[in-house]
Amino acid sequence: MIISGTLPQNLNIGEIRTSLYDNDTSADITLILGIMVYVHLHTFVLAPLSEIYGRVTVLQYANLIYLVFNTACGFAQTKEQMLAFRFLSGIGGAAPQALCNGVLADTWRKEECGEGQAIYGNFKWDSPCVAPICGAYISQGVSWRWIFRATSIFTVLVQITALFFLRQTFGPAILAKKAKLIRKALKGIRNKVVVRTEYETGDRFSKILRKRLILPFIMMFTHPATQAPSIYRAYLYGVMYLMLSAFPPVFEEVYGMDVGPASLNYLSMCLGFMIGLQISHPLMDGAYDNLERGLPEFRVPPMLIAGILCPIGLFIYSWTAQAGAHWIAPNIGCVIVAIGMIIGFQCSQAYTTDAYEAKYAASAAAVGAFMRTMCGFSFPLFAVQMYKTLGLGWGNSLLAFMTLGLALVSPVLLWFHGPKLRAMSTKGLL
Repeated sequence: MIISGTLPQNLNIGEIRTSLYDNDTSADITLILGIMVYVHLHTFVLAPLSEIYGRVTVLQYANLIYLVFNTACGFAQTKEQMLAFRFLSGIGGAAPQALCNGVLADTWRKEECGEGQAIYGNFKWDSPCVAPICGAYISQGVSWRWIFRATSIFTVLVQITALFFLRQTFGPAILAKKAKLIRKALKGIRNKVVVRTEYETGDRFSKILRKRLILPFIMMFTHPATQAPSIYRAYLYGVMYLMLSAFPPVFEEVYGMDVGPASLNYLSMCLGFMIGLQISHPLMDGAYDNLERGLPEFRVPPMLIAGILCPIGLFIYSWTAQAGAHWIAPNIGCVIVAIGMIIGFQCSQAYTTDAYEAKYAASAAAVGAFMRTMCGFSFPLFAVQMYKTLGLGWGNSLLAFMTLGLALVSPVLLWFHGPKLRAMSTKGLL
């Protein structure tokens, strides 16, 4: 929701969405820039910090930063202020995505990892579908500023709830807290034994901190066990956001719906994600249990489903919308795409979590979070010209063919060469 000059109080979200397909390229770039500054570069810092200070500490402080600057977005008067506040709020907004894999690795056994991923995924994947609906109706009823103010109010509720119920999950942080309590209890006792965990070494704030801060960068460029599944997830994530960015012009222009009713079509993706999450975790955990426990490669077979369902759904969505068929037809295609996406995404994420120990899972997840967010903002950017040139049908067909190749080749690569990739990646980790 970024435009040049002063941000007017009566700005209409529908006008901004349709600008993606206008001839004004500068409006396109400005809008995408508003999304881009929220890209989670901060994951490379937050994830390793959680592996030093613990998950809860980083989550709580990051959430507070998000609250402050997201609220500031609602009071921004110029595009420069909005871009700056969006960037700073991204520091806090990046934390859950950066740390989720680490928390899941801390709290779930490997044979139950699929169930944990599904529970978390219900909230994570429904949000991009529900948020545009809320934004559309809020912007129609009151000023667009209340989109930010409403999310800030919700963030306050989350922060207060977390203060009472969110508990530390990272093992070394829990041990360090216990050791601190023991040292306090022994204070004043002569000839006392120094109590220290194996993680509390003299070089913790120099060597370990330095190593952990650069670890995500090392993983991104040198660890194929992180690169392969991260590229796979990033592509699916980009396709999802490309589809979501195309919903307003498709349902408002092709089907003549108003902004509010048109936004309800996002629920088709939401439905597909919910169905896919119910399928993904029994498939993942079932394959893991039935084939052989302990090998991340047994998360891979269900990923082939994504390579089949996603292209089918894309073909249905694109050509039925291009032909102007009943609005339920493209929504059925979107449901099929979403089912395939979530199965492929959850399985590849579980593979990454299993490939590394719990203390490295957050750093590996940070690489995936950064790469998928990069695709999330960049795909809608080239979608503008793609749809203008190829049209809705052939534009999405191109995506379908690319998805068919990537989503079928990647699982085969991981299945046959996964152990070698993991050996290359985990060698030398402390």
